[in-house]
Amino acid sequence: MATPTTPGSRKKKLGSYPTLLVVFSITLSLVVIGLFGLLLIHAQKLSEVVRENLEVQVYLDRELPETELLRLQQDLGQQPFVAERNDKPQIRFVSKEEGARQLLQSTGEDFRQFLGDNPLRDAYVLKIKPEYTDTLHLRQLEQRIGSQRGVFEVQYPQDLFTSINNNLTRVSLVLLGFAAVLVLVVVILINNTIKLALFSQRFLIRSMQLVGATRLFIQQPFLRRATWQGLASGLLAALLLVALLQYAYLEVEPLRLLRDDFRLALLLLGVVGLGVVIGFFSSARAVHKYLKMSLDDLY
Repeated sequence: MATPTTPGSRKKKLGSYPTLLVVFSITLSLVVIGLFGLLLIHAQKLSEVVRENLEVQVYLDRELPETELLRLQQDLGQQPFVAERNDKPQIRFVSKEEGARQLLQSTGEDFRQFLGDNPLRDAYVLKIKPEYTDTLHLRQLEQRIGSQRGVFEVQYPQDLFTSINNNLTRVSLVLLGFAAVLVLVVVILINNTIKLALFSQRFLIRSMQLVGATRLFIQQPFLRRATWQGLASGLLAALLLVALLQYAYLEVEPLRLLRDDFRLALLLLGVVGLGVVIGFFSSARAVHKYLKMSLDDLY
């Protein structure tokens, strides 16, 4: 007749420790770092959108023939610094008549009535690629365009460009600094969680050592379990991040303009990979620590 097994008589299995608590802790930590990653992605995308909407005005000589206007438009469209949309250069022609209408709408006064003439010039308005909006590239751009035949002057809001670049650089550095600190904190939290989970296994580890088990044999069950826990935590964190992001898009519709699927995919892969890597190495470090402890220290 079989003897019933009581809870107190169950034997501990090597590598078995509470899974739910560990997965929950790692998932929560990864979600926190993932949220900060989403903030960085959207901040970077916002900086690109801001830079893509910066414009350079190219004012032309007066009374240029149609052939010269077309030649200039083609030359400007082939420049590497001009932004493109749907494979088309972002160049807009603004005639002096249209410029006068825009000025009338903004000021409410028609200067042509008391000047008797329209002193404005025809112009091309260019949208510039974000990587060409720094001070050095803008000066090169100004010299390159200004030297072309038919161009009277190149203008752009230099102070605005400089201010935007400086502010975006400061914000990026601050966010990256916070991200580095956050990663360090998350690594420490996950490491301590796994170390506490393995605490209940310390005497079993010592028993396996006493019967002649090798370190690799003892470590394998813990490493396998920690790897799977890290993978599960990473996948759960990725799903939660996607769900939170979709909810944010539903609540704040303009936020969709900052969506970047490629960077989001990289972030989610990074979150999953971070869970696996930290789980594996934290488990290896904790087991190694208990393997080196003396019997007195184990108590």
